[in-house]
Order: sequence, then C-alpha cells, then structure tokens
Amino acid sequence: MSATVETMRAYRFCLDPSDRQRQVLARYAGAARWAFNARLAVLVDGHRRYLQEVAYATYTDDVDEAGARALVKARGGVATMSLASQSRELTTMIADHRSRAAADPDTEGAWLHTINRHAIVAGMRNADRAWSNWQSSHRGERGGARMGYPRFKKKGRARDSFALFHDVKRPGIRLATYRRLRLPGIGEIRLHDSGKRLGRAIARGEAIVQSVTVSRSGHRWYASVLVKQQQEQRGPSRRQRAAGTVGVDLGVKATAALSTGELVPNPRVKASVAARIAKTNRTLARAQKGSNRRRRLVARLGRLHHLEALERARHTHALTKRLATGWADVAVEDLHVAGMVRSARGTVEAPGRNVRAKAGLSRGILDVEPGEIRRQLAYKTSWYGSRLHVVDRWAPTSKTCSACGWVKPKLSLSERTFHCGDCDLVLDRDVNAARNIAALAAVPTEGGDAKARGGPAPEPPHGGEGAGSQKREDHHGGHRSGAIPNPSENPRVRGKPAA
Repeated sequence: MSATVETMRAYRFCLDPSDRQRQVLARYAGAARWAFNARLAVLVDGHRRYLQEVAYATYTDDVDEAGARALVKARGGVATMSLASQSRELTTMIADHRSRAAADPDTEGAWLHTINRHAIVAGMRNADRAWSNWQSSHRGERGGARMGYPRFKKKGRARDSFALFHDVKRPGIRLATYRRLRLPGIGEIRLHDSGKRLGRAIARGEAIVQSVTVSRSGHRWYASVLVKQQQEQRGPSRRQRAAGTVGVDLGVKATAALSTGELVPNPRVKASVAARIAKTNRTLARAQKGSNRRRRLVARLGRLHHLEALERARHTHALTKRLATGWADVAVEDLHVAGMVRSARGTVEAPGRNVRAKAGLSRGILDVEPGEIRRQLAYKTSWYGSRLHVVDRWAPTSKTCSACGWVKPKLSLSERTFHCGDCDLVLDRDVNAARNIAALAAVPTEGGDAKARGGPAPEPPHGGEGAGSQKREDHHGGHRSGAIPNPSENPRVRGKPAA
C-alpha cells in the first residue's frame, strides 16, 4: 500500500458570471485594493517616523547612522499599529457603515458592510506580506532579484483580485454542482470549466477547501480554489521505468530538444499576436483620454495579451506533463534566465553592440519561458512519480561530444550542427546538448539536484567572473574531458548515438 502525504493544491476555474455578478466581483476587488492601501499607509507612516527618529538621533547624539538605529531601537523604536489593532478598527468602521445605510439607504460612501470581511482582511494581510518581503530582500535574507519599496495599488493598473476564507467545519466555499461555485457573500457563479475532479476529491474525503482567490485577467474572471489534499506518493510506472532518463535542452529555435533526438517545435506565441497588438497600440495612442473609444481599445488590448498568455500556458503545460509522465527521470539545465535576457545597451562610456538583435533574442527566450517550464516540472514530477534533475549551469553541454566526450574549443551560436573533431559525429547541437544533460543526470551529485531559492550561486569554472548574460561553458582544447560522462559507456543513459 502506497503512502500518502498532505499537500496544498490549487484548482483554477474560469468563471462565467452574469452582468450583476461582474459588478459584485469588481466591487470586492476594489474593497481588497482599498484595504491593501489602508494597511500599507500605516506601515509607510511608521517607517517614515522611524527614519525621522534615526535622523534626529544622528544629529543630537553625534553618532553615525548605524549607531542612531541602535539608539532608536534601544529606546523602544517607533510604535506602528498592528494588523490586529487595525482589524478591530475595521469592525468599528463596518458597524458605522451599516448604521448609516440603515438610517438612509441612499447614503453615499456606506459600502463597507456590503463586502465580506474576509476579503478586506486578506487585502491587509497582503500588504503586511509585501512589507515583510521587502524587508527580507533589503536585508539580503530573500533570494531572487532585489525587491523595491512597496507601492500603493491604483485602479486600472493593479490587477483586480481578492481572496475569501471560510470555516472548514462549516464550508461556505463549495461546489453547488460540477458547474457552479458558491462564494460567501456573492452566491453561486457558473463555471466555464467542470469542477468534477475537485468535487469527487471532496466527496472521497481527500480534499478540504481552505480558501479561494478570485482574479481578473483580460476579459475573464478566474477562481483559484486552494485545498488541503491527501496525495498518494507513488514511484515511476512500468512505462516510465522502461523509458528511463530524458535530457531536455531548452532553446529558441525549438522549445525543447530531447535526448531521444526529438525537437519540440516553438509555437512562437508572441509573434502570432504581435501584429494585432501593435495595431491596437497605434490606435490607442490616437484615442482621446477619457473617451469611450479609448476604454474599448484598452479592453481589446487586455484581451489580446490575455489570449497570448493562455496560448503560451497551453503549450507549456502540454510539454511539462508529457515530460513528467513519459520518463522516470527528467533532466534540465540550471539556466540563469535573468542574465540571459539582460539588456545589452551598455552605458554612455561603453555602449553595447547588436542591441536590437539581443533584444529580439531576449523576447524569444521569454516567449519560451524556461523558468516556468522548470517550475512546472518541479511539482508535476512529484505528482506523476518521476524525478527532476537540475544540471550545473557551468557544464559545457553544447561543446562536448555526446559520443566520445571530446570538447570543442569554440562553438558560436550560428553553428546549429555539432561536428566532433575526434569521432566525426555530426548531430544537431541542441540534441547533442540534451544527451549530455541526460548523461549528467545519471551521475549522483553531492547535496542533491534541487537548488533552493536564495541558495548560494554556483561558482563559475576555472575562476571565471560572475554569471554572464548567457550560459557559459568551459573553454578546453580539443581533448577528452572528464566533466561529462560518456553515454556510450553508460547503458543507463537513453538516446545514445549509434556506434
């Protein structure tokens, strides 16, 4: 009997609300935006008063900034209203709005009592989370790019979104039928999709609904239902074990090259809608601000961008599910995507070269979204019994011969075919790299394959300087390298070339 683990999983549904329900959803999103701004205003005010105290201590006590911060902290710091205190104030405000509306139903501004309290509190919690993330990033405790100072949300710019919670013992968020989702305070909303998978998991007692996040993208409203689910831990199936390991080399010409020799074509989603988006943008630039025509053009532009994102997501999900279900082990490279798409403009003193070409390459890389592919593989492999291996980004996978291990001294991006100078192998460069990735996945590495967010960055080989704009590779001479094992000597690696 296989073991089960408790995980958090989200089921995303496309909603089909009526016109009245669309207005209610927009009102809830506006209330969550107001709550976020109200909580952020308190945090920003406390931070400004703290900076004023630090500046005053620096002047009066004749100390540096670090000493002034220590003095302010020793004196008790600056008091800022906690989330619990502001939530109690919210209760008073809701009661005031309710009494004003009861006295005069036509009173303007008495709207707070018409919104589910959970949507407002969730907006405040999001502000606290944004503030905490900024502080962690500022102190260097949070991985990834440095986060900027939290900003207030503006209607028309910030994404319309709100969250609702409920008591799991008396669920208010539930499926009324497979095609209707009930939300507290809003009622039943029809679904474009079917909720059969979620409904059957709840009926079997495997899933408990925790919350729902409703958001708007383009012309559609979506509901993401978060559940606590008992998931079966299973190993690879017989078909997956028979398939073995597959190496995946992500690129622009082809979305992915597999070690089996297959090239997954790139749908080039961005190029397919670029002409319509450009035409709409030109028309929008000539429209008068505040006019109905401009409002319709903005809606049309949002719809086009949304359809582009949906098409890209469809291709990405199809590829990642196929990889996770088709092989027992999936190997990918640890690509530095942020560095790969970094601008080549340079500075005034040292301007960049081929800036327009590099910008086009960056758009192509972002269109493939390699980071999203790796993210989806990370959780889908755990669902379907396979394993994900992340290969070191400094491994010379493109320059190494997958048959004999010979390393090519130099390989330009324009060379799409790999020619081995030792065994005369002629192979597509991406397929050759994918086979090398598969070979590296068969070699156990110290500390495992996963690379956690915020962990130490891998060191460049041979004392190289920092991560460059592309995945770097070693520059060896034309000799046999021991960095990548020879697939022809390892029967566990699939896709090895014929002798």
